[in-house]
Amino acid sequence: MSTPRRILSAADVQELIEIRRDLHAHPEVAFEETRTATFIAERLRALGLDPRTGVGRTGVMATIRGERPGRTVLLRADMDALPIQEENDVPYRSRNAGRMHACGHDCHVAGLLGVAKQLVRQTPALPGTVKLCFQPAEENGGGALGMIADGALRDPKVDAAFGVHVWQDLAVGKVGVASGGWMASVDNFAVTVTGRGAHAAAPHQGIDPVVALAHIITALQTIASRTTDPLLEVVVSVTQVRAGTAFNIIPESAWMNGTLRTFDPALWEELPGHLERIVHGVAGALGCTAEVSCTRHSRPTVNDPAMAELGYAAAVEVVGRENVVTRVRTMGGEDFSAFLHEVPGAFLAIGSRNETRGLTHMHHHPRFDVDEGCIAIGAEVLLRVARRFLEA
Repeated sequence: MSTPRRILSAADVQELIEIRRDLHAHPEVAFEETRTATFIAERLRALGLDPRTGVGRTGVMATIRGERPGRTVLLRADMDALPIQEENDVPYRSRNAGRMHACGHDCHVAGLLGVAKQLVRQTPALPGTVKLCFQPAEENGGGALGMIADGALRDPKVDAAFGVHVWQDLAVGKVGVASGGWMASVDNFAVTVTGRGAHAAAPHQGIDPVVALAHIITALQTIASRTTDPLLEVVVSVTQVRAGTAFNIIPESAWMNGTLRTFDPALWEELPGHLERIVHGVAGALGCTAEVSCTRHSRPTVNDPAMAELGYAAAVEVVGRENVVTRVRTMGGEDFSAFLHEVPGAFLAIGSRNETRGLTHMHHHPRFDVDEGCIAIGAEVLLRVARRFLEA
């Protein structure tokens, strides 16, 4: 199957690259995206749109209404950066110390602005409505839920939602489309175990919370090995442990935290209960008490199969069938899952890696950078999948 002519012109593509570089040079972290939001709003007004700002604190929304009746689709780009000091030596290097677009959100914003420009041109032939969603605070979570709470899916009611993410696991020119769960949930847990302090030479005079914590860490792995269906992927990782002040003192308490992740929505609901049961059971058996907290950052990102099919067809049009990958999954998380929990949709991976140019550093690395050809590909895919949904 031959790849059809691209919708974006060479001038359009260059404009997207310039937008991305401007955003990359001025990164802002979660809920501080004021310059970014102003930049986006000005671009949308220049297209004749009437953007709504302050959505979900710092987000931007705009609506493009076609001249033909139809359904409503939401297209989303996240816009926050990370608290990372950039190490790339490029002209568009971050000018904000300790701030960096190290996950490609600058590419997402540029691409969606490119989609907006094309959709405005197509308004006379557009069936239905497109809502453009420029979302804050994906990295720390809360941005998607904030925008939903502020009406992102209402007035008009959204029927489907789509988004893209540049993906360093895939070479530029590839597109990843998964049906069902493809990004995991993200939960953060913390446990404090309290015993009774003593001299390290007389452990029988105390109740050692460090030993209890060690047993809890080991026991938590039974969530994956014995508690859950072995056909359902789950990760339980303890990542920090703190206890004590000296080598010869058994402390009063010990602390740890970590993360729980799964693709399965039903298992996601159950995981905090499994965590608490094991922690309290082991701590109690060893004479200690325990406090457990579990912060839910994002649900599993689950693509609706029918919407994933639309995404697949759109990707084939842009890069050709041989360059569309369906076996793409990650235990990383995404708060676009909040939109997909409310309405059917799909989240697609846009290859951004270029081995020849040395653009291989992964997301959240201080030398992360992409082959900017991915921006136009992402915009083309998003534009085509929106049209496919509205015209279906």
